[in-house]
Amino acid sequence: MSESAGVHGASASGRGRARRRRRRWAFGAGLAAVVVLLGAAGAGWVVYMKLERNITPDEAAAAELARYEKERPATLTEGARNILLIGSDTRSGQENARYGHDAGTERSDTVILLHLSTGRRSATAVSIPRDLMVDVPDCRRPGGSRSTPVFTMFNSAFSVGGSACTIRTVEKLTDIRIDHHVVVDFAGFKDMVDAVDGVEVCLREPVDDKDAELRLPAGRVTLNGEQALGYVRARKTLGDGSDTSRMERQQRFLGALVNKVSGNDVLLNPVKLYPVLDAATSSLTTDPGLASLRSLYDLVRGLRDVPTEGVQFLTVPREPYSGDVNRDQLAQPAAENLFERLRKDAPVVVDTDGDRKATEKESGKPSGNPSPAPTFSGNTAAEDICA
Repeated sequence: MSESAGVHGASASGRGRARRRRRRWAFGAGLAAVVVLLGAAGAGWVVYMKLERNITPDEAAAAELARYEKERPATLTEGARNILLIGSDTRSGQENARYGHDAGTERSDTVILLHLSTGRRSATAVSIPRDLMVDVPDCRRPGGSRSTPVFTMFNSAFSVGGSACTIRTVEKLTDIRIDHHVVVDFAGFKDMVDAVDGVEVCLREPVDDKDAELRLPAGRVTLNGEQALGYVRARKTLGDGSDTSRMERQQRFLGALVNKVSGNDVLLNPVKLYPVLDAATSSLTTDPGLASLRSLYDLVRGLRDVPTEGVQFLTVPREPYSGDVNRDQLAQPAAENLFERLRKDAPVVVDTDGDRKATEKESGKPSGNPSPAPTFSGNTAAEDICA
């Protein structure tokens, strides 16, 4: 890899399109992709090789992370895996340009830490708010220079130093070893939703959001890829306008997408399965260790036995930052309780009761009924998004 390409990891400089398919964004496409790849073993050799070539290895991030191997967290539990799913807000490229001006940089629009337990008993997806105030280490910039350590918003790590910088920031924040990572962008998310013939959501009121290019009626609506992108990104017309509301909507949509992808109507139907596999693999830029169908299959084959209620979604416990109420900071001790359980591969209990008080959810402290483990606010893939 040339010096001009940088060794900071996946980024949105727009370079290299002729060499490989672009990274395609989706907070959900990464997780859904590894689920559908379970069916790849039945594909013919020609199809297999095409899907194999779709995946882009993130050699740059691997080189940068190798430089800091001695300071990275140790793996505490053999068999468990921690995967960082990075959704990029790049506007580079023809398909992404319509969503805004390409300033030559991108930020991580969405980041999810996916923990796969030993024996694949459960899969826990933890959203990290982009406005969370964190310590970003010195990182290699696209041009080769190095940034200085800074206390700033979490999503700036990706614009400074790509996927490698984001991974190092997460590891310093959580003391959790990131085993693998996946980067995706806008177009891949749309392709994934279209490949499964849309995903159903429920709307209490009609939506007319010009910024999100979204007009929808109230009630049950099956969203195509373009509509789904607007739905998960909208701020002004859905929820209370906060990033918290948006993350919860993304998590519930992801659960519905996983359910749709893992259904027998897709996995057992070759005509439907191939477009899903093609969209999924084309959307992936991964670390070299995952950049093959076989590696992806070996990683997630045990997920076939995880019940939908074992696929959990939550947001890292946080509270308004003391220096700026428009920013977040970790809420302690709940955040450290969560990180410790993930490090040790201990069970995480997710509270899906929307009536529970927010303070109880965020603190992780029981309100009266003793619990064997801290309880965190979230949802599971078993929930009906329209319930």
